[in-house]
This record gives sequence, C-alpha cells and structure tokens, in this order.
Amino acid sequence: MRQYYKVFLALLLSCHAQLKAQVRLPQLISDGMVLQRDQKIYIWGWAAPHENVSIKFNKKIYKTSASAVGKWTTTLSALKAGGPYDMQIDATNHILLKNILLGDVWFCAGQSNMVINMERVKEKYPDDIINADYPLLRNFFIPTASDVQRTHDDLPPGKWVTANSKDVLSFGAVSYFFARHLFNKYHVPIGIINSSVGGTPIQAWISENGLKSLDLYAKRIAELKDTAYYNRISRPYVSANAGKPGNKQTDKGLTGAKPWFDTTFVPQGWHNFWLPGYWADQGVKGLNGIVWFRKEINLPAAIAGKAAKLFMGRIVDADHTYVNGKLVGNITYQYPPRRYEIPAGLLKAGKNIIVVRVTNTFGKGGFVPDKPYYLTAGDFKLDLRGDWQYQVGQVFESSGAGLPNSFSAQSEPTGLYNTMVAPAVPYKIKGVLWYQGEANSGKPSEYAKLLPALIADWRTVWNQPNLPFIYAQLPNFMEVQYSPSQSQWAELRESQLKTLSVPNTAMAVAIDAGEWNDIHPLNKKDVGERMALAAQRVAYGDKNVVASGPLLQSATVQGKQIVLSFTETGGGLVAKGGGELQQFAIAGADKKFVWAKAEIEGNKVIVYNEEINQPLYVRYAWADNPEGANLYNKEGLPASPFRTDKP
Repeated sequence: MRQYYKVFLALLLSCHAQLKAQVRLPQLISDGMVLQRDQKIYIWGWAAPHENVSIKFNKKIYKTSASAVGKWTTTLSALKAGGPYDMQIDATNHILLKNILLGDVWFCAGQSNMVINMERVKEKYPDDIINADYPLLRNFFIPTASDVQRTHDDLPPGKWVTANSKDVLSFGAVSYFFARHLFNKYHVPIGIINSSVGGTPIQAWISENGLKSLDLYAKRIAELKDTAYYNRISRPYVSANAGKPGNKQTDKGLTGAKPWFDTTFVPQGWHNFWLPGYWADQGVKGLNGIVWFRKEINLPAAIAGKAAKLFMGRIVDADHTYVNGKLVGNITYQYPPRRYEIPAGLLKAGKNIIVVRVTNTFGKGGFVPDKPYYLTAGDFKLDLRGDWQYQVGQVFESSGAGLPNSFSAQSEPTGLYNTMVAPAVPYKIKGVLWYQGEANSGKPSEYAKLLPALIADWRTVWNQPNLPFIYAQLPNFMEVQYSPSQSQWAELRESQLKTLSVPNTAMAVAIDAGEWNDIHPLNKKDVGERMALAAQRVAYGDKNVVASGPLLQSATVQGKQIVLSFTETGGGLVAKGGGELQQFAIAGADKKFVWAKAEIEGNKVIVYNEEINQPLYVRYAWADNPEGANLYNKEGLPASPFRTDKP
C-alpha cells in the first residue's frame, strides 16, 4: 500500500509539473492578430524554467528556451504584408494560432473620445456600419486596469475582432475611421490596439522614467511607492455617519402607496417643466437628489403593439426610464446617449405615459439641450420636447465639509502606463494615435511639457526614436462667448500646437468637430480621417498629401495691419462657406483684444481694426467654442487656433 501511495504521489507531482510547464502567451498574441510588417517580430510568453519552446511560422521554425524565471522570447524574420497565416507553438503543450495577418499596427490611446465606439455613433453613421465588411481590419480593445505600484507583465483579457457590421460596433469610432481610410489608401491589413480610458490625465499614461524630470510627478510617484501611505489613501472612504439611525433618506417616488412610474398613479401638485433643460434653470435651485419627470402622450392606433425606440438625449446624471409602467432603460452616468428599445406589445393606442427618474449628485441636473428627444416606430416619429411635469422625490443632504478626495489609480502618474501600455511594449507597432487633453485642461501650460514627455517616453520604451505620433487637437466645446475672452481650452490647444516642434509628429485640428453641450461629440469620422491624412505624411512618407489645415508661420506688423503667413495652405486659403473671415481678434500693447477684420490675400491673411492704430497681437479662434471660425485651405481642413501674444 505504501508503494502505491508513492507511485500515486509521483504521478501527481509529475502532472503538477507538466501543468506548470504549459506555455502561456500574452493576450495580444492570439487568434486574428495583426503583426507589424517589414519589422522583425518579437514573440514572447511564459513556460517552466529552462523549458524548450518551438515556434513555426511561415514555413520557418524558431527555437528558444525559457529563462530561469520562466519567460521566453524569440524574434521572427521581417515579412511583407499579407496573410492569413497560422502560428504553431510547441513545448510540453501545443498551441495553434489562426488567421494571423501582417500589416500595420497602430497603438491608439487617450481618454473618452478615443474610447467612444461605433455603437455610440450608430445613428450618425448607419451606412458606415451596415457596409462594414473589412476582414483585414482588426481591433484589440484593452479593458481598463490601473496600478501605481508596479508594471504588469500582461494586459487584461481581450481578443482581436474583425470589422464587420456586427463587431465594428465595438471598434473605437476615431480609430475605425482612421484605419479604414488607411486601408482604402494602401490596401494593407490594419491592426488597432485601443488602450484608452475615459476621464484620465496624460500623466497616468507615462512611465516612471518618463516623468522623472518633472519634479511634481516624480515626487508623487515616490509617495505612492510608500506602502503605508498607499494603503492609507487607497482604503475606501466610509462616512463617520454611515449606518447611524435617522440618516437614511428615501425616494418618495418609490416608497408611497404606488410608485410614481405606475400607470395608475395620479400625480398631484406636480410642477411644469420645459424639456430639454436643467431643473436649476426652471425653479429648483441648489438641489442634488432625485427628480421625477412625467409626460402623457397620445399615439395612433397604427402604432399600438409595435416595437419602438425612445430617444431621451443625454441626462445629468443617472436615469431610470419607464414607458407605461415598465422599465425600458437605465444609465448610471451622464455621458452616454439615452437610446432605449421599447418592446413590442408595450405601446397602445391613445394615452401612454413616459416617466423618467433622474438622479443627480453634483452640478445642474436635467436634460441636455440640443439633443434628440423623440419616440419612433417605423416611419412614425413623435417629438417629446415641450411641456412635462416634475416632482422632487429625494433631496440629498450635504455634509458641508464635503467628502475627502477619493484615490483613483487611473488618475495618478504611471497608473495606466503600468497596466495598459507597458505589457504591450514588446508588440511592434507602426505608430501611435493619441486623443486626450480634456482631463488636463485645468493646467494647460503644464501640458506643453507632458505631451512631449509622453512622446519621448513611448519612443524610448518601444525603442523607436522616430515612432510616428499623431494626435487630435481638442475640439470646440462649451458655451459660445461673443466677445474676445480667455480660455483654458484654447491654451491647451496651444500646448498641443507647440508640440508639432517634436519631429515626426502631426496634429489633426478638430475645432469644427465638437458640440457646445457635449464633451463627447459624435463627429468622429472627420477626426479619424484627418488623423489618417496626417499618418500618410509622417508614417507613410507621402509628401504630396495635404495633411493639415493652415498653421501660423509668422506675423508681421505693417502699419495698422498685421500680416499673417501660413504653412499647410494646400490649394490656397479660403473662408469656408464664403463671406468674411471670423474669429480674428487684434490688440495693441495693452492686450485688450477686440474683433478684427481679416482678409485673404493669396496665402496670407491681413488683419486690422480701424480703432487700433498700433496693433501688435492677433488671436484666431481663441475661445472654448469659437463659433464660426472659418479659415480653411481649399482641401477643407481647418486652421489651428493660435495667438501671437505670449502669456
């Protein structure tokens, strides 16, 4: 019996050793991947210490062995674009990867405007989605992960997907239009690695080495490495009053005899509300809490029983939306568009009731103006803007002192580099696409250091000193100001513009692609395609392409006029839409800017104001939302905002 147990134990240990010896691959190296053409290809993974590994690819066999810590690497020969190929990896186990392409791989990163996928813009681009049939375009979306204390060996789980009418909905919209444009131009496979997280600052995407020359961030990184300090700040905050009797607040809309979304509920004492709008602008000042909105609509018999779709624009912040007493949708934060499916059988002829329960914890709650608010079924469309009723369900009490700042690793220096960049660095790429800046708009001058630092850092870690780096300039956003004014968004755009001094970079101007009421504008096609034009220049060497809108080259004072010269004029300067140039301001030594006349003469712009006898400075499109900015080249690309006065 003792001998039996010895044999059993030996077999168990052998099986355990073999299990540990199983070769494992990083997330990016998987079925459907796109490998970078014309470069030696780095393949890596993990196995048992000193285990022999064999890789067969394109009729060649490459042999390597794992190190003492169980990591193995090998380098494959450079190959031209093509595929599909299979890759066979053998050790104590066998892995077969299929449908591999050789083409161009772009690392696409940033915050929410790089995250936003085709599903979010499907109403704007229905034909682009229906006609998406690009088996040679592949996308790998990296799930969010963050860590400020160490770099990770691998990415969170993900997979490569192909651009078809179903899966394209998960592609980032900017990166999809970028990739499609390049594919249609060069007809080589395009791989997108989308590594982006909404609301994140640029410093979270830079490595420790990349930030070491910036004292503020180097000091913060050192703090976060202090385990005791880190444990203290990362511990979830619990209110001192949590759980105490008498602090529980309830929503009257859910706790009465009948919930307020019930079709038999009879509203009494409700107030009028014009939708869309914010309740702070309609008589409910200083309220954070839950407010219910209600509207009765009449539908024709032809709509009864049909499936429909309800568009409720955008809501600040969270909502639960009911139709005839049934929950049809719920979104927990303000940015996604509300597009709710109404199932067949729910609508009826005659009176129907729509109820929206809105929860807001900060700022102005309500319905964002200039968004779609309607119900549609087939060819039928009912506008829902206009008179609604509202009632307050719950008021959130304020502590007065406010909550302490909550710790978020994804907002800290290195917090996203460690988890969503570093593990991808061994994967060879063609270039970088970057769309970010909103989260740093409060410190625009600092961004002038951080963006070049990011570029230098990523070129260093990828060991590609001239790695093409293409970025989007921030679009127009927020309320229009009708007099020349100061603007942090304009200052951040200036920091982005200055970064063009870094070699092998390009910037896509998006000053006409925004929305005043949405930090996530839907026009992603223009941005993606402009970034692709920039890529044609800096990554593909096409010197003939007009890759940018006009960029200020010089400003010369000539009497009462200032003469502006530009690069990137293409076929010539134009005022888009005809008429006079707009959004030019001029000032003398006092820097008190006033609107100016601006006229195109050849590839120059002459700026003046008869009231300014000794002009010194000019600004163009210098505002959060410079409505009407219309200096373009004939190729239809907008000029970058600029100023000639120095801060």
